Amino acid sequence: MTKLIVLIVIILGVIAIAQLVRMYELSSKLRNRREEDIPNRDNRLNATLLLVFMLAFFASVIYLFVEYGYTGRGEAASVHGASTDWLMDLNLWIVIGVFFLTNALLFGFAFKYVRKPGVKAYWFPHDNRLELVWTVVPAIVLAVIIILGLRSWNEQTDESPDEAIRIELFSKQFDWTVRMSGDDNTLGYFDYKLTNENNPMALLTTKTIQDAIDSMEYSSTGIHALEAKLNNPHLIFIPEDHDLMVKDLARKERMVRMLYQLKARHNSALDARAMDDIVFNANDTLFLCKGQDYEFNFRSKDVIHSALMPHFRSQMNTVPGQTTRFKFIPTITTAEMRVKMNNPKFNYILMCNKICGSSHYKMKLMVVVLDKPAYKKWYAKVSKFDPKAADVCKTFRNIYAVGKPKAVVADSITVAAGTSVDTAAMATK
Repeated sequence: MTKLIVLIVIILGVIAIAQLVRMYELSSKLRNRREEDIPNRDNRLNATLLLVFMLAFFASVIYLFVEYGYTGRGEAASVHGASTDWLMDLNLWIVIGVFFLTNALLFGFAFKYVRKPGVKAYWFPHDNRLELVWTVVPAIVLAVIIILGLRSWNEQTDESPDEAIRIELFSKQFDWTVRMSGDDNTLGYFDYKLTNENNPMALLTTKTIQDAIDSMEYSSTGIHALEAKLNNPHLIFIPEDHDLMVKDLARKERMVRMLYQLKARHNSALDARAMDDIVFNANDTLFLCKGQDYEFNFRSKDVIHSALMPHFRSQMNTVPGQTTRFKFIPTITTAEMRVKMNNPKFNYILMCNKICGSSHYKMKLMVVVLDKPAYKKWYAKVSKFDPKAADVCKTFRNIYAVGKPKAVVADSITVAAGTSVDTAAMATK
């Protein structure tokens, strides 16, 4: 009923305005005044209304800046984030200055130079000096902004120091997987040809290569199974299914040849790079240490995603077929930011900033920043240095690296995730 009343009021309002306009037109005809003949009173009224609109417009913009500011992002929580905010502020002040200047000139000129009886308009077609000013000045401002932006970008993507902790963020529809470099601070190699259910991140070890070969040759849909079906005289296939099976067989034969070549070239000494990596699944939490250099490497399994950490002022696209990277240093712990934001439930977050599919909204990961003592306690829980957690972590790493059955991997992930949840609770106390 309320919606109907509102609709009726709107319709009546439109009709009333139309009738008023019509009455104005009729009154003009009665006064023998043409449509292009505007009285001076109307000109002065319009000029005054434009000036009033300008003041109201400026007041509303200032109110929005004061009320909403940085839309709740809070203080930048990384070293480069502070410089990024400074550059953002510089851009914002330039835009605000240009906004107020141009609009003040637009509405101010309309008020100042309103048509006056007996005053002829001044013909001003061109001025080289003005053309030069509004061409050169914006060009210089844009050049400064671009140079500062490139410098900031290079700082975020430049080579990381040796002490930086290497972390890989692996994206796929619709979750993130975190892989931390182990004690050697070196991420293990990977190869897309090794991707399967037991090795979703395609980590490269002697065992994963052999597992991929065995799966390609001897699984229920492998080469030998396809050859057996195609050569079975008791089976008859429709032409379309037969062609699909032949194409699938040819594709897998090419793939297995590449796997054998990969096996022949592989140096088993490189297995250690992957064997000590710590992997956390999408239901876990990314833990970082305040004041520590980090280098993040990004990969995508399927489509383009985008890793956004808004509170660290960091974002990078994850692109299938290539590795992207950035670095930063956290400067504010989660507990400190909760005090600054006056929000005891605040948490840093990693999310996808690309619309990557129907469940895009699910691609988020909680990030916890700890001080150094708390971080060392957490790391001891997931590293071999803690005797109580050593068996769990070793089992977890070995299961992932050697490609055991999926059900076992899931059990191990649950154990590792439980460990992280416990330490998260500990860190927030």
